Amino acid sequence: MSVFLDSELIINNGRIYHLDLKPEDICKDVILVGDPLRVKVIAEKLDNIHFFKKNREFYSCKGSFNNKEILIISTGIGTDNIDIVINELDALSNINFSTRKVSLKKKSLNVYRLGTSGGVQKYDDEIVVSQYSIGLDGLAYYYESDDFLNTKISEKFKSHMNWPDALSLPYCVSCDDNLLKMFNSFKAGITITATGFYAPQGRNLRLKSSIEDLHKKLEEFKFNDLRILNFEMESSAIYFLSKMLGHKSITICSVLSNRNIKTFKKEPKKIINKMIESSLSIISK
Repeated sequence: MSVFLDSELIINNGRIYHLDLKPEDICKDVILVGDPLRVKVIAEKLDNIHFFKKNREFYSCKGSFNNKEILIISTGIGTDNIDIVINELDALSNINFSTRKVSLKKKSLNVYRLGTSGGVQKYDDEIVVSQYSIGLDGLAYYYESDDFLNTKISEKFKSHMNWPDALSLPYCVSCDDNLLKMFNSFKAGITITATGFYAPQGRNLRLKSSIEDLHKKLEEFKFNDLRILNFEMESSAIYFLSKMLGHKSITICSVLSNRNIKTFKKEPKKIINKMIESSLSIISK
């Protein structure tokens, strides 16, 4: 069995490098949020708090809600940070820090992303679930296996979008089926994980997006009965890495803007709060 060298598995005083957590800090149910301040918002709703830590943009809080132990971590924005967070969560769960070897008995985490997003369809869902995520970030192709990629959806998406050769190849991954059943009260569909906030999502300020009619093309895409519901910037990496490492994951997003009709919700905090409270109730059952 391989021993992970110091350059590959960086441990400082028993803590993993970026998250600054110890193996005993981990529990089965993990909530990921982008915004570090949202960790505090969720923490205020817990019954008990065991610890609160921060390192760089990675804020962590462990506590309990309805007798269910929950770890909340902020990831910051983007799939590059997700690559750090999921790999380090798995290392904390499944690598023995003393021997630097993979543990014989593997642990599987339930990973829930509670995020914000921009809507693609003209109808007005406030909270949606990502049954599939189409990643425009290319992260999956840096890893050897593609066992969990849904090539039917990604190929149809590339054809529909007339995808440019100059951009990263889209890939598609599903959430965990059992977690999806837990959140069946919310509308499920396809989420686009973009590699940026402005041009990659069709926003035009002083610089123009290279893809014309992006929002219209996304609105029209359909696979079986599923449509693209929203944009965000993390889910594809969460789904791919979780499946590769044997964890379960799902994304629940509040929809704060509508990209096709150019609107933004007047009271976004209320929608985010509704998403958090509903999700905590479901997770703790």
